[in-house]
Amino acid sequence: MRATLIYGAGDVRVEDVPDPAIRQPTDAVVRVLRSCVCGSDLWPYGSKPASEQGARIGHEFLGVVEETGKEVSGLGRGDIVVAPFVWSDNTCDFCQEGLQTSCRHGGGWGADGVDGGQGEAVRVPQAQGTLVKLPVGEDSALLPSLLTLSDVFSTGHHCAVAAGVGPRTTVTVIGDGAVGLSAVLAAKRLGAERIILMGRHKDRTDLGLDFGATDVVAERGEEGVEKVRELTGGDGTHTVLECVGLKAAVDTAFGVVRSGGTVSRVGAPQYSDVPMDSSLFMRNVTLTGGVAPARAYIEELLPDVLDGTVEPGRVFDRTVDLDGVPDGYRAMADREALKVLIRP
Repeated sequence: MRATLIYGAGDVRVEDVPDPAIRQPTDAVVRVLRSCVCGSDLWPYGSKPASEQGARIGHEFLGVVEETGKEVSGLGRGDIVVAPFVWSDNTCDFCQEGLQTSCRHGGGWGADGVDGGQGEAVRVPQAQGTLVKLPVGEDSALLPSLLTLSDVFSTGHHCAVAAGVGPRTTVTVIGDGAVGLSAVLAAKRLGAERIILMGRHKDRTDLGLDFGATDVVAERGEEGVEKVRELTGGDGTHTVLECVGLKAAVDTAFGVVRSGGTVSRVGAPQYSDVPMDSSLFMRNVTLTGGVAPARAYIEELLPDVLDGTVEPGRVFDRTVDLDGVPDGYRAMADREALKVLIRP
């Protein structure tokens, strides 16, 4: 079969790799219908040291079950399934606490001999705990939105839930990428009273307004902080959803959060320390967030996707086949595309 491999910064290739096969009785083989490029894939795309051996990449996919191991129940050939961006048994103590990202028997796609999601098929470890069956067909128009449950929409939802977003909450979302826009959608779904989106790409912030943002702040740094403060009578917002992962974004988050408020961060951190100082202590500011346990949220979010209440698949603004994946990476890195959908 064919799959995506990364050899180093800017060097993504689609090559022939061995077909996936059942190795453990808890495995399944899934033929991929849709996958995508994640914003977090751009970090190795921008910085990975060159290597003579390519590494599998991609952690968001949905597809059709082709084969299951003898210990897998509840799934069968032909089922349409979505896979969270980490695999897990969904039965260990951490999984039962809703922390499938810390599963005692889980792991990540594209590592330790496990297939990446950007290919024609994937061997899925711990398939019974990992995969969620979808009540749709292979040609459903909902597939892009259902794919976002694998990562981006679930991550935006996690950011909002961790921050305590609810009715009468005011929210600032930092970042107009796919996660930031998903966080806007999630905050709106949870009943937020006001949602300020900080972003400077008009096509993206326009989508953010469609998703439920009430205000857009294009300014950055101190100017952006002052603008949010101005919009909120000098107080800032109850919650801040940081969806970028850069220190400057965290600094902005602390600048716009209301006293007694919460900063939730889900942007993959590209910094080594969190700048917590005594002023934040005196203002009773809470810092929370982290990697999203997508598996914990899929069943909760699924009904609203199925009935069209939310349309998170609108974050996909470019579709490619496998041959187009390298250019899809380039387009996202160059900000020509918001999020690239892959149809193998």
